Amino acid sequence: MAAEGLRLLPKRAREFASAEYWEHFFRERGERAFEWYGAWQELRAPLARYLRSRDSVRSVRILVVGCGNSELSEQLYDEGYRDIISVDISEVVVKQMQERSAHLRPKMTYMVMDVLQMDFPDGSFQVVLDKGTLDALMTDDEETTLMRVKRMFAEIGRVLQFGGRYLCVSLAQGHVLKVALEYFSREGWMVRIHQVFEAGATEGKFALPIFIYIMTKIKQVPGSALCILEFCAEAQDKPTRFKSTEHLIEAVKERQQYSLLRSQLNKKPNAESISLDLCNKDTSQARYTLHVVHNPTAKVAHNNQFAIFIVPQGRETEWLFGTEEGRKQLAASAGFWRLVVVSLHRDQQYEDMSAIQAELSEKVMELAPAGLSAQVPFLSVGGDIGIRTIQHRDTSPLSGEYVIEDVKGEDACYFRRLIFLSNRNVVQSEARLLSNASHKGNKKCKKKKKTVSRDHLVKPTAAPDRFSIDKSYLCCAHHRAMVAGLSLLKNPEGLSEASIRVLVIGLGGGSLPLFIHDYFLQCFIDVVEIDPVMLEVAARWFDFLPEDRLKVHIADGLAYVASLGAEGSCLYDAIMFDVDSKNSAMGMSCPPPAFVEKSFLQKVKALQKTDGVFILNLVCRDSVLRDVVLTNLREIFPLLYVHKIEGEVNEILFCQQQTNHRLSPVELQEKAKILQKALRQPGHAWDSTYVLADILAAVKLV
Repeated sequence: MAAEGLRLLPKRAREFASAEYWEHFFRERGERAFEWYGAWQELRAPLARYLRSRDSVRSVRILVVGCGNSELSEQLYDEGYRDIISVDISEVVVKQMQERSAHLRPKMTYMVMDVLQMDFPDGSFQVVLDKGTLDALMTDDEETTLMRVKRMFAEIGRVLQFGGRYLCVSLAQGHVLKVALEYFSREGWMVRIHQVFEAGATEGKFALPIFIYIMTKIKQVPGSALCILEFCAEAQDKPTRFKSTEHLIEAVKERQQYSLLRSQLNKKPNAESISLDLCNKDTSQARYTLHVVHNPTAKVAHNNQFAIFIVPQGRETEWLFGTEEGRKQLAASAGFWRLVVVSLHRDQQYEDMSAIQAELSEKVMELAPAGLSAQVPFLSVGGDIGIRTIQHRDTSPLSGEYVIEDVKGEDACYFRRLIFLSNRNVVQSEARLLSNASHKGNKKCKKKKKTVSRDHLVKPTAAPDRFSIDKSYLCCAHHRAMVAGLSLLKNPEGLSEASIRVLVIGLGGGSLPLFIHDYFLQCFIDVVEIDPVMLEVAARWFDFLPEDRLKVHIADGLAYVASLGAEGSCLYDAIMFDVDSKNSAMGMSCPPPAFVEKSFLQKVKALQKTDGVFILNLVCRDSVLRDVVLTNLREIFPLLYVHKIEGEVNEILFCQQQTNHRLSPVELQEKAKILQKALRQPGHAWDSTYVLADILAAVKLV
């Protein structure tokens, strides 16, 4: 059968639209029925829903276009529909079908006719039924193809009565669906797309679901621009209405992606990770992101097969929720074999946990293991859906669209974040907020171990109306590690008062240079930032204020370093790179590759004092590329330490020129203790969770 199918396939897709191809197809195929897109038992229920007449089924006049040798017309006849005319462009198949029905179905009519030019009078039929003909005709979106499709639509519209329906069974490929929706909505018809549940999702019979377009011909009311666009998912009784064809197309795409996901799960029940976006029906924007994660170590029992985990708003960027490795750990911690981790999107409104459950229950249950009938638990962290408030949204010509958002973290602490929407799950910069009304000092937010609990509906409290930036607290773990790396400088006991010079490439919200400025009282800092918008963001939203000891240079970091090297007069005790790459396709998101090429690293070395330290924030998921970076660094800086940040991709590299400065882990920790003691001066708040020695305990010599 498979070999025969290969022989019958055309060499070019557009041959599907030619009479010659179908003559050959049905001559070779013979009289055996060939069913495009499912058999009668799969289409019976939805078709019956839209074929019904106010009178008996016998009174419905049906035209089947492009009938082929499908049994669809015969099955309709056997259901009691007697007034059926079936047409096809192939003389061979029409003769076959006439002979097949001559004795069993004497009132059946088959005719040779081109759907682009039919001989029937206007308004002859109540239903025009098309099973795969539109898909066969529209093999591409070339102009000639579009003209043929529009002629077909015009002919169908002509032969239909007002109130009649064009029922088209289709795979709803993007280019086909778009043309059909645009044509019939423009003509003022009622448009509904109905997904066929049985054909699309059971046992993976089809990789993609089958849809029926229901286009109802109605008389246009003068002056009315109302266009009814609806979608009916599977066995849903009440259709969902959409505001535009674009939104309806997105809804169909979502169902197709959902069916593909289910098909993948059916074929590979232990698939490591599969993700899908669910969209808002009114805006077509992503509303939820589902990550299906499996825990192969779980002993599958009746009560631990499947669960849903809701990530609180604003916490999707955390390693546990925002990375594949973290979600695997979450699934293991929760103890379920299959866990669906659900992230909530910014710009979307969510009432509470119960409303989210009601909205998701039906869809997520489709992802449950086969045969599961038990109630599925919804899990969360403390049952709180979280708070996310977007304070500012804008677009930078260099960095793209970005948002400033305040989120609620653990222990009712609030944080301000800078997010580049080109990489929306990565926090570019973060600062803790202090409420001026209730925080006279420095309130600590302890880092607690995340726990997974059954949801308890806790009404979230509002974010503080008046606040200030807590400049004593470094939220980003890599910033903490970079400051700890200053312990590698000589005489750490005097660094808080020493006249040292630091170069920082990459400003972000300014937390790192601002912390160094405030705690190293005689330090002079040059910050280089390529995007002038980021300086405005840092000043307005993160209380960053340049002054004599803290200067910002709007320049390309590559060019700035090269120009200083040419002058040969500016030497730094510490050079820090915390600059992200704008190329999200790279396996390394920080820094851009040009910053770790050997020729550029030589220029960095020339700006660094011989007993100084070069500190690099490296975010690289490509192991081969990472090895290249480390090799380049070792060639320029013989002494190289690596600190891998727990639970994150980030690695902090501490690079020095003199190998005789090599320190053991114990010596590194001792220097860190000395530096921390020097920095913790009276009148300076210090977060008790920030222990420099603990950070350097994990440093390894490469």
